[in-house]
Amino acid sequence: MMWTQVYNPTGNAVFSALLAAIPLFALFYMLAVRRSKGHYAAAVAVVLSAILSVFVWGMPMGTAASSFLYGAAFGLFPIVWIVVTAVWVYNMTVESGEFEYLKQSLANLTDDRRLQAIFIAFAFGAFLEGTAGFGTPVAITAAMLVGLGFKPLYAAGVCLIANTAPVAFGAIGVPIIVAGQVSGVSDMTISAIVGRQLPFLSIIVPLWLCVLMCGFKRSMEVLPAIAVAGVCFAGSQFLFSNFHGPTLPDIMSALITIIGLVVLLRVWKPATTWRLEGESDEAAISGGAPISFGVVLRAWSPYIILAVMVFLWGLPQFKNLLNAVPGAVLTFGWPGLDGMVMKTTPIAPADTVYGAKFTLNWLSAGGTAILLAGVFSVPLMPGYGYGKAISCFFRTIYMLRFPILTIAMILGLAYLMNYSGMSSTLGIAFTLTGGFFPLFAPLLGWLGVFLTGSDTSSNALFCGMQRNTAEVVGMSPELAVASNSSGGVTGKMISPQSISVATAATNMVGQEGDLFRFALPHSLAMTVCICILTWLQAGPLRWMLP
Repeated sequence: MMWTQVYNPTGNAVFSALLAAIPLFALFYMLAVRRSKGHYAAAVAVVLSAILSVFVWGMPMGTAASSFLYGAAFGLFPIVWIVVTAVWVYNMTVESGEFEYLKQSLANLTDDRRLQAIFIAFAFGAFLEGTAGFGTPVAITAAMLVGLGFKPLYAAGVCLIANTAPVAFGAIGVPIIVAGQVSGVSDMTISAIVGRQLPFLSIIVPLWLCVLMCGFKRSMEVLPAIAVAGVCFAGSQFLFSNFHGPTLPDIMSALITIIGLVVLLRVWKPATTWRLEGESDEAAISGGAPISFGVVLRAWSPYIILAVMVFLWGLPQFKNLLNAVPGAVLTFGWPGLDGMVMKTTPIAPADTVYGAKFTLNWLSAGGTAILLAGVFSVPLMPGYGYGKAISCFFRTIYMLRFPILTIAMILGLAYLMNYSGMSSTLGIAFTLTGGFFPLFAPLLGWLGVFLTGSDTSSNALFCGMQRNTAEVVGMSPELAVASNSSGGVTGKMISPQSISVATAATNMVGQEGDLFRFALPHSLAMTVCICILTWLQAGPLRWMLP
């Protein structure tokens, strides 16, 4: 029997929203105050959400259970599939000894920890976000920084913050494309507006990272590198988003930034080399004896292959080719959920069936690209064979058992809140702000990404509502839709899904609460910046819009 969602079960929109937020408050409390392990915090939030969805929102118990399992399945594939394969590639490079050469080659370029963070977390991470997204950049770059000697908490935190700039254009522009499909606004227009918002954030992220690591005064010692990284990335992001579209801003911005930094370091070096706290010059990674180009190329080959594979898998034409292979895509309606829930006004223009199709695209999934990159890399690792690689794979799964559980529960929570209508109840509460809506519109995107861990999912959830609300309050619908994606990027770093990925990659399982507390102030500060910019662009800075 089909069940129709209810968005105001108490008759008071504000009170209903406060009830819907109880699982999120609990999650926040468990992570930020109690510093609980991620799977404990997620379990509490899931139980509270299940109780509310059934007894307050009136969702049938079986449908609620099915929606949770549907989300958990999505958490396992493709999210966990990406995390496991990414950490496996890193673990193999460590076990084979190749990561030592990789570290040495990077140190020969620069042994300054500030510049290493900008290179790996900001520039290389943006490339991975642009090609794959969905947790790949944080999993890879955080593991690399830990291997270089960064403390796990700082490695994870730096990578989460650095990942802010490219999120809206991640996975070959999928978040923007989805925003256009959901809202009916041209994705080129959305791309152009986001490209006139995020560069203001992108240009300061390298400075933000350095100040976080060593303070403002020491950051000024590497101002040329900060300026080159920020200007190259922000400038390229603006140009490609406005004059090409949503598919290439991340990839091209990252490549141009890397090239710019390499050229800079040919003619400039920081006057002093900054080390991590408590790290002596002897303990730090230093360039040491020169190593041959062949050894450097071999050491970097797993990540070069990974980048190429992920890039290919991200191309729509190549993905379609893979999906055309017989048996490569298995799609089925999720039992007990598909066709069982009806969305209604104001979330949908009219009564609309809320589908629940699970797609197992095992060949075209991003995790499969990373797995194949690892398989192709094994012969390039001296003294390392497929027997050791397989053993390493299963050890990686065992090492990640608790993060896997956490990710599955968090996605289950997100889907339960979506299908019960609780997420929409929260979104509707924001629409009550009336003329102040431009100031709050990005918060919907921030909330959506916090809930789902994905700017794509947040756009799918709220962009239709953003357009409808903007038309009612007199705001540019295109700006409202774009601000959902721009606001969402600042929620990525504190999303429980992202936190779980980062702790898994840095062997910090059980310390999710610490990482959440580390990232929260940065998320809130950046969110305020996007909110103010959106409000200004809806008024005095309207001329900035295309």
